[in-house]
Amino acid sequence: MPAARRTAQAIDALRHGWAIAVTGDTDTLYLLPVETAVSGPDGPRMLISAARADTLKLTNQAAAAEGPDAPVCMSVTGKLTADLARAIADPVMDLRHPMKGPFVAEVPCDKSAAVVALDLARRAGILPAFYVLDAADKEAVTLGVADIDDYADPLHLQIASRARLPVEAHENAQIVAFRSINDLREHIALVIGARDDSVPLVRLHSECLTGDILGSLKCDCGPQLHEAMARMADTGWGILLYLRQEGRGIGLINKLRAYALQDQGFDTVDANNRLGLPTEARDFEIAAQMLKLLHVEQVKLLTNNPQKVEALGAHGIDVTERRPLKIDANRHNARYLDTKKTRTGHQL
Repeated sequence: MPAARRTAQAIDALRHGWAIAVTGDTDTLYLLPVETAVSGPDGPRMLISAARADTLKLTNQAAAAEGPDAPVCMSVTGKLTADLARAIADPVMDLRHPMKGPFVAEVPCDKSAAVVALDLARRAGILPAFYVLDAADKEAVTLGVADIDDYADPLHLQIASRARLPVEAHENAQIVAFRSINDLREHIALVIGARDDSVPLVRLHSECLTGDILGSLKCDCGPQLHEAMARMADTGWGILLYLRQEGRGIGLINKLRAYALQDQGFDTVDANNRLGLPTEARDFEIAAQMLKLLHVEQVKLLTNNPQKVEALGAHGIDVTERRPLKIDANRHNARYLDTKKTRTGHQL
């Protein structure tokens, strides 16, 4: 079976609450996702993130230094019920479900397999927490640690369809849909205006259902989306790449969990990290591949995020100019915008 298919099946298994088996450098881990499993095993062991372990006072300095999404194995003294496992996994529940220890950090599981398992949980959009099964599950979806590399390879991306799409910003626009054989997400390019020999104004816009569709005031995504399209229309032509990477790559449901943590006082970075998820999990190499398929090799990039400039450059797209995209703050997103400047390096 191709490596990418094994990874896709593992992600699907996690969403259904089924077991997976990840073969690492020294051992195979048999794991059951805490969030989606109907019931947990009898054994007391769990695999969680370093950030979650830190909250439970289990993180050693080595694990903490590797980042909030590094893996940590732990065990519970007594019975590990499904309710307790879910409370351990989900920091949003901390205020209404104080931890009932003691919890014990274990000799680390196979680290390579554990890292892949937590990444698979993020890709499945579930909490990064697993029951560690004591015995092999013969029905578990199996994969190796290298299988995920082929699944995530943007070279599998291809143009699937095109159509004329008049939009409010400009009546002369074309929508181009991209599909990968390994990924259910379908990315979109909106080419605004008549293409010519000039360098296009380009915006990499990651999906934000709450901001783009519902008009959320907690972020600046919706206003940035519409301002970018207006700028392209005024410039002559441009390309909006709409990337299906909700919540900076952690998924819609985990993003809403991060929102709940923000309501408890955490900023957007600490909220993601408290969930055991990366601050930034988007893959901008996908954007570079989309531009190449559109035969665009030079861009004027409309962004406040220097990481996007670096990522496109690293993958063969020449960014001739970075143009900032300033959006006025409101009382709901002022802290969020300040966090982007002070903690994630955004610049105007």
